[in-house]
Amino acid sequence: MPARHDPATHVRLAFFRDGRLTSLPSRTSYRLAALAVLAERFKPGHRYAEREVTAVLADDAPDPATLRRLLVDHGLLSRAAGEYWRDR
Repeated sequence: MPARHDPATHVRLAFFRDGRLTSLPSRTSYRLAALAVLAERFKPGHRYAEREVTAVLADDAPDPATLRRLLVDHGLLSRAAGEYWRDR
């Protein structure tokens, strides 16, 4: 039986070039790993305005709003009153 890919390692090699996300993985475990890599761009505890989050994600997708929503939906960023932050 072949060894399973570590999602965190695999997405960094297969889905990121020069630190930018080239495409969003369709496999759930890889998508979550890719989102975790994107979440690392945000300093824990620091509050970001929506436009700041969009600017950070702008080079990674034609629609950074989708990435922003996915980060919140999967609990990697929190959102309240138009501000975003990473807890951990």
